[in-house]
Amino acid sequence: MAWNEPGNNGNDPDPWGNGGRRGGGGGNNQGPPDIDEVLRNLLSRFGILGGGAKGGSGGGKQAPGKSMSGGLLAGFIVVALVVWGFLGFYMVDEAERAVVLRFGRVLDNTVTPGLHWNPPLIDEVNKVNVSELNSKEYQNRSMLTTDENIIDIVVTVQYRIVDPVKYVIAVQDPERSLDNAAESAIRHVVGGNFMDQILTEGRPIVAADVHERLQNYMNLYNTGIFVSQVNVAAVNPPEAVRPAFEDVIEAREDEQRSQNQAQQYANRVIPEARGEAQRQIEQANAYKEDVIARAEGDASRFDQLLLEYQKAPQVTRQRMYIDSIQDVMTASSKIMIDVEGGNNMLYVPLDKILEQNTSITGAARPRSATEWRDFADELAPYLPNVSSGGAVDASRLSDARSGVTRP
Repeated sequence: MAWNEPGNNGNDPDPWGNGGRRGGGGGNNQGPPDIDEVLRNLLSRFGILGGGAKGGSGGGKQAPGKSMSGGLLAGFIVVALVVWGFLGFYMVDEAERAVVLRFGRVLDNTVTPGLHWNPPLIDEVNKVNVSELNSKEYQNRSMLTTDENIIDIVVTVQYRIVDPVKYVIAVQDPERSLDNAAESAIRHVVGGNFMDQILTEGRPIVAADVHERLQNYMNLYNTGIFVSQVNVAAVNPPEAVRPAFEDVIEAREDEQRSQNQAQQYANRVIPEARGEAQRQIEQANAYKEDVIARAEGDASRFDQLLLEYQKAPQVTRQRMYIDSIQDVMTASSKIMIDVEGGNNMLYVPLDKILEQNTSITGAARPRSATEWRDFADELAPYLPNVSSGGAVDASRLSDARSGVTRP
């Protein structure tokens, strides 16, 4: 039976030590107990007051106990206040910003780096690193492309927190929101592209599309997160068909390598061909200039010769004949002499005679007109007499060989 129930008759003592009486009064008073008496009884139970008079006739013996309990309580209060005030100090690093909530309401400004104080248990301080570049990797397996193929893709997302207030208040769990948004963006972009494009040259396009869509999600959710970069780390086909896809990729790489080699060959051959064509053009131009210059020179020489011919026709004609005979006979090693009086023609093989004469005498080939006359005189005894006029004049033979014509 409880101590305060009717009929208890004071058998069960109350916890306040009043023998079933509340408020320290007599009778059946049902009022609340005295606070000072309750504290004094509790302290007595723990031996803090060291005994104390119970029911003494003099009331002055309880005064020291009351004053001691009041001072101890005040000390407890002072110590609690000091501890409470000390817990309010906190430090914000240079890379951090703090968002302070006072009874759930955000204060106007974010807290800048430095030492600050806010009343604990009243203000809630949330520190957010706004300078660190965070990175997360998402491994998505068995994703379906638009051409109904399955691939495994690994995407790396790098982000920063640019709005601490939105990061703390707007979304309950921003990191989880980022994960869900990244998964959604990756599946949406992969589902809108072909497998071959994603496996080969389409990776930068996929990364750009995922970046744009993920940032739109973050702005829509007001997470305060800025996505700085998205990279497609790896794209692989399923294990069952991976060897076939590797063969296809190697074939495409061989094709690209062949194209590069062909381009290099073209880059080497085309300049050479252009240079050769330019060289031939320059040679043709030089030949043209030479022919034109020679033609102009011949024309000028002919004009000058015409003037001389008009002045002295006989002399000029004889000189032209001599020059022509000299040009012809200089390049010839055989002489045909028309003998007067008949149809006979004298053939003089000078090359053979010179070779024979050189092998016998060791003499050199005649070079000047005088040497040719001497050589003709040597040949004179061997030349037969023809027609009525007698022998061939050796001097004529020498003059013919040297290009001199006598009247």
